[in-house]
Amino acid sequence: MEKAIKRDFGKNGANEPGGSAPERVWRATVLTLFPEAFPGPLGLSLAGKGLQQGRWSLDTVDIRGFAQDRHRTVDDAPIGGGPGMVMRPDVTDRALASVAACPGRLIYLSPRGRVLDQALVRELAAEGGVRLLCGRFEGVDQRVLDAHRVEEVSVGDYVLSGGETAAMVLLDAVVRILPGIMGNEDSPGEESFEAGLLEYPQYTRPAVWQDWEVPEVLLSGHHERVRQWRLARAEEITRQRRPDLWARYLARRGEGRKD
Repeated sequence: MEKAIKRDFGKNGANEPGGSAPERVWRATVLTLFPEAFPGPLGLSLAGKGLQQGRWSLDTVDIRGFAQDRHRTVDDAPIGGGPGMVMRPDVTDRALASVAACPGRLIYLSPRGRVLDQALVRELAAEGGVRLLCGRFEGVDQRVLDAHRVEEVSVGDYVLSGGETAAMVLLDAVVRILPGIMGNEDSPGEESFEAGLLEYPQYTRPAVWQDWEVPEVLLSGHHERVRQWRLARAEEITRQRRPDLWARYLARRGEGRKD
């Protein structure tokens, strides 16, 4: 068996004696047929800076490295007929076994899974890391998913070409709320979904732009009035655009459904 390609995108000195990495580094392990896709956007901006600083780490495991034939075959035709190909259970099993000691839940990115939301993002951020299985073709043989008790997570009700893009979405959402990643520690609490509401509108200078003026209350310097205005706008936008979120928000407040 050819040894699987495993790449660590974290700062090399982070795990060495005398390194300056935090005591607890959140670790992402991605199993994929396309390790070259990573870190991709995760290597940029705040996530990329945190990666270089060793605040989180990213390993990729090449599933093809666990194939045992000279063609490095990882898929076969679906039993029972049908279009496309299916990722083989034996190859996938060996790949999954190689990351058994890595921290975090084992997640398969799949449209059938639990929809990724901010509550799940917070759960994953509070753990030691995550192991992500990226599918391709028509998916992964169900037997290996059952054997490893893989948790399935979806990033939305649509179909992607593979799990790599979905993995990046999940990782971006989690990494940005890890300690030390965002410059303003208060920022995550102000964003959409954190309080069960969509975010209020944002404005910056100039105060007047093409005859469009910033709402006067934001220029008042009165923090409580600003807070109340932002809450009211967040509630209004959520009620109009996401009735499902609005109903859950009211339920948490014990108010029942209001139109």
